Amino acid sequence: MDFFVDTANMDDIREIARWGILKGCTTNPTLLSRETGDYNKILQGICELVGGPVSAEVLSDDAEGMVSEAGELASLHDNIVIKVPMTAEGLRAASELAKRNIKTNVTLVFSANQALLAAAAGATYVSPFVGRLDDIGHDSEAVLSDIVEIFSVNEISTKVIAASIRSPMHVTQAALLGCDVATIPPAVFRKMLKHPLTDIGIDLFKKDWEKAGKQMVDAK
Repeated sequence: MDFFVDTANMDDIREIARWGILKGCTTNPTLLSRETGDYNKILQGICELVGGPVSAEVLSDDAEGMVSEAGELASLHDNIVIKVPMTAEGLRAASELAKRNIKTNVTLVFSANQALLAAAAGATYVSPFVGRLDDIGHDSEAVLSDIVEIFSVNEISTKVIAASIRSPMHVTQAALLGCDVATIPPAVFRKMLKHPLTDIGIDLFKKDWEKAGKQMVDAK
């Protein structure tokens, strides 16, 4: 499973990228609105830093507007993937963009049927929102499992991005179910990195080494 980072903050992206595990990035209008500067330049900077797919979302409600916006966004960098919403107009846009060989990420997916429709429209990626499903008491694991299994059984090439990740357990869940990608907020990445026993172990090793070094000095 590939790791994408879900943010538009360059400092956070730079930090995670230095770990050597990052394959892409997802953004949305909310994430971009939190940053200062020209949004197009921010997206271009992210593309250069990540070196993989970077999702950028359209804002229009109609397919024609989405396609027009998509053309402008796609021209920013070869790595741009166009995010369109899971609506009838979004499907129309995804279908047209597929004909133009422009990659798409159909977002705000909450059911297997929606994922199937997106795949049929030619989506490169579908993004089921696991956190938001859990928020309303739905079984996000069951939804993800259904989507992954259906795509596998029917040999659908559309990739599944586990999105709206809220905790390390969501990442584990996505990996166990066979998702192609998990797009993860920086804060969750940092939680995945940490474990109290790791910190205790490192501290113990250092103390033991310092003690051994002191004993060698005393022996002289």
